Amino acid sequence: MGGTLYNRFLSEEINKYLEKTKKSFSLHKKAREFLPGGDTRTVTFFKPYPAYTTRGEGYMIYDADGNKYIDFLNNYTSLIHGHRHPVIIKAVKEQLKSIQAIHAPTEQQIKFAEIICDRFPSIEMVRFMNSGTEATMNAIRVARAYTGKRKILKAEGGYHGTHDYAMVSVHPSLNECGPLEHPKSIPEGKGITDAVLSEVIVFPFNHQEITEKIVRENREEAAALIVEPVMGVSGMIPPKDDYLKFLREITAENNIVLIFDEVITARLSRGGAQEYFKVTPDLTASGKMFGGGTPIGLLGGIEEIMQLYSPERDNFLSQSGTFNANPVTMAAGIATLNLLTVQAIEKINSLGETLKKDILELFDELGFQIQVTGVGSLLNIHFTSEEVLDYRSSLKADKELNFLLYLSMLNRGIWIAPRLMANISTPMSSKETEKFLEILKDALTHIKPLIKEEKPDLMAK
Repeated sequence: MGGTLYNRFLSEEINKYLEKTKKSFSLHKKAREFLPGGDTRTVTFFKPYPAYTTRGEGYMIYDADGNKYIDFLNNYTSLIHGHRHPVIIKAVKEQLKSIQAIHAPTEQQIKFAEIICDRFPSIEMVRFMNSGTEATMNAIRVARAYTGKRKILKAEGGYHGTHDYAMVSVHPSLNECGPLEHPKSIPEGKGITDAVLSEVIVFPFNHQEITEKIVRENREEAAALIVEPVMGVSGMIPPKDDYLKFLREITAENNIVLIFDEVITARLSRGGAQEYFKVTPDLTASGKMFGGGTPIGLLGGIEEIMQLYSPERDNFLSQSGTFNANPVTMAAGIATLNLLTVQAIEKINSLGETLKKDILELFDELGFQIQVTGVGSLLNIHFTSEEVLDYRSSLKADKELNFLLYLSMLNRGIWIAPRLMANISTPMSSKETEKFLEILKDALTHIKPLIKEEKPDLMAK
């Protein structure tokens, strides 16, 4: 890609965007005076500048210029009930009448912990923090403390936040990540030390035989294996052929703590992906949706491991944070999970699965060979004709077409991720998913001449 025709299509969409987001441009110019590149959250930035939002309501969001969008991104899956759900807003307002933040425990943290332990098969005890990054960071530390071992096994392309041990082989290029049988541990940018790289062992998701070999080779030093049950940043890639059950068996056999990163996948059932796929890890790290729009992270697991945090023990693990179990977050979280019934989850999963099916039918109608991955209410489009099974196959998708389609959808009133990830929120109905399909068809029909000319491999033979 990147030819003259592509540049013409991209310029057309950028010019449309510039014309309709003039206030966002002004805000971005101001932001650049105080924030590096005008940015404080890398994933939300894109060129020429991101649209600045001013209001959200249900499944709709509005930007500074008055443009409105159907929100199929939902703050990267965290707003499972959409924006400003009245029940959550009421719970937060009620909480603010008594305690906003406090240097002591409250009853709300007990209530919320009880709900979580009741819902998730692996969680017998839980601790709260303020982000998914903190949750995976603490999961790795407690696994080391429990096993007395130091190395961590992680999937290539797996994203577990922004602490050092997570920032390894998240987006390595094909020319640097080594052979599939022995993936290299590649730093995610500068600042990751060789010492960290030496303690993070990478394995390829969905490759059982290779994974088994890597696990066995490192069994004496590996404290934990951390994995997303569905690979999120790599493109909502589901596990194949009982891969998660295999991971459970091989880690148990080799005295390795199995950590599920359910920051995204907790939405798949009442008990998360572990209940959905019927695989119980030792530890579960999560966040996002549990905060009901407020910052949260949580780490839960079997009592034997979690008791290492008990201050009633000698030599306990310290884990603190000024806003851990913040009363406002606890109130929002309780309201969120009370709303997230089995029926609500079945609804959004059904909408998501139907949308994936309809998208594939649309691709057939337009003569495209393009992939859609995902599970339940989570989905991702990939501009590749090959099946997406792991991180390396996801790299074959054309990233320039990704951005062109993203901008085309945004200009037409649908907000998804630049990597073409989308998810469903509970306020949505088939009306919104049909609108998604309608706009996707319009955008793809418009760029079809470009695809035929510059990416003929994406056209049906």
